[in-house]
Amino acid sequence: MIFDLDGVLIDSEQVWDEVRQSFARAHGGVWTPTATRDMQGMSTPEWGAYLVSSVGVRLSPGEASAGVIAEIEKAYATHLPVIPGAVDAVRAVADRFPVAIASSAPAVLIKVFLDVTGLPVPVAVSSEECAAGKPSPDVYLLAASRLGVSPAACYAVEDSTNGLRAALAAGMTVLAVPNPHFPPAEDVLAQVRVLSSIADLPGALT
Repeated sequence: MIFDLDGVLIDSEQVWDEVRQSFARAHGGVWTPTATRDMQGMSTPEWGAYLVSSVGVRLSPGEASAGVIAEIEKAYATHLPVIPGAVDAVRAVADRFPVAIASSAPAVLIKVFLDVTGLPVPVAVSSEECAAGKPSPDVYLLAASRLGVSPAACYAVEDSTNGLRAALAAGMTVLAVPNPHFPPAEDVLAQVRVLSSIADLPGALT
């Protein structure tokens, strides 16, 4: 079972969006109507470059991404917005299956989540390690490889359009917990099994 992080286990998509928008405007950028959805699923290098090339942030891509991540770390230090039922769901699933995280979040933030929750997740992969972020399947394929299983033998749990596309492209059985703030595209939801909340996951596997 491979979990996305942002939007599935922590209610962080809004935090990311607010921090990126504020950071962009503070550094000469102009937020566009599509910027939020465009960046969902991008790897750190990808969205750092996007902030510069498409939003107009007057920094290097590396400076932009480092600045945003530092602000996210500060926000998490005050409050890590774990989604209700997520920790119990992961623990219940981990009793039955090997589990992993495959996230577009940088490794440092995945570690914060695992340190705070103490969850038994032996494999955690950031798309920073991959050639491309979601909707490319790379991060899911790498997580399956590190679990030592075929992608076809994996479940994936996602919340966003790009994340769902990535897991589908990896050839996994995909479960969607749609993000209420940024609902996935209906044509993608039609291809997966939809759950109303992460708390429903263990029961959906019986």
